[in-house]
Amino acid sequence: MKTPICEKLGIEYPIFAFSHCRDVVAAVSKAGGLGVLGAVAFSPEELERELVWIDEHVDGKPYGVDTVMPAAYLGKDQGDLGKIDLQAMIPDEHKEFIKGLLERYGVPELPAGQNAWESLLGWSVSAGRAHVEIAMKHPIKLLANALGPPPEDVVERAHSAGVLVAALCGSVDQAVKQKEAGVDIVVASGYEAGGHTGDISSLVLVPQVVDAVAPTPVLAAGGIGSGRQMAAALVLGASGVWTGSLWLATAESDCVPALKEKLIAATSRDTVRSKCISGKPARQLKTAWTDAWDGADSPGTLPMPLQWMATSEALTRIYQHAQTRKPGSAQLLGTPVGQIVGQISQMKPAREVVRELVEGSLDAVERASQILGLSDAD
Repeated sequence: MKTPICEKLGIEYPIFAFSHCRDVVAAVSKAGGLGVLGAVAFSPEELERELVWIDEHVDGKPYGVDTVMPAAYLGKDQGDLGKIDLQAMIPDEHKEFIKGLLERYGVPELPAGQNAWESLLGWSVSAGRAHVEIAMKHPIKLLANALGPPPEDVVERAHSAGVLVAALCGSVDQAVKQKEAGVDIVVASGYEAGGHTGDISSLVLVPQVVDAVAPTPVLAAGGIGSGRQMAAALVLGASGVWTGSLWLATAESDCVPALKEKLIAATSRDTVRSKCISGKPARQLKTAWTDAWDGADSPGTLPMPLQWMATSEALTRIYQHAQTRKPGSAQLLGTPVGQIVGQISQMKPAREVVRELVEGSLDAVERASQILGLSDAD
């Protein structure tokens, strides 16, 4: 199973696996797909350590890096976010709401001296550029960007190093802008997808984007959880699939056991598209945390990057509390995940997931050929 994009990247299967876990990235690349490390959760120093580890464990197989350089966020037009007092822009109302929610569910304070995640993460162009600086020092084959077209100089730099550039979109208009920005691969992310996504379903979006940006190759994202769905994406004109949710509960994933259990137990109705992570719509596991932000007592979410800044310490505390395994400790625990979460029924090695995607896709094509009365001779 190969499409032209496989030849360009030196991979065996047109399966792209987005993950914040380096072990998943390495495992998928070694299995014949392309692992793509999500950089947004790391500081530049942390990203350097992660990529050094991947270089040493990927057995020379190609991999990529995904960063976030948003097209729009609060303070973008004011230059360096470090010179803006963003913390002062977080209303007391939101601080009290978060404090009360954590108290209600018995989530303890962080241990003395322990810090929360980086308050801004990668939700800015400057942070994204810092990630690019690190990534380009490593033998990556793909640089992907989310939440808007990558800057022109970033595209040029990647191309000069022989690195392909991909960018995500949720509409035809966005796809055209990505092509005009010079990207090599457009990722059409449907409504079903986990994380930041638009409001058009994959079945509608993918063929529209394929037609709009041809001959630029398109990857289908959202609703890809089996070989049958992968085959359907290829029939719609996609050159491959971009997957993320599928890897959260794999054996290699660094998600805590309590979260993997929630993912395996979830149905496809147990996700919600909410702004409570970053201030922009993102599909995630439906939890008491998302319910509270959508509730009547909620002060409403804040624009990017204030929402993450307001909630980052709380989410760190929630994550740690869930690891205690005390009754009720995981009620607030969630993660970005797509509607295919309902198809995740057990923990498997990433290599096995790749194999099932490939074999299931080939079986689906064979079944369709039989229905249509086709044969190899035809």
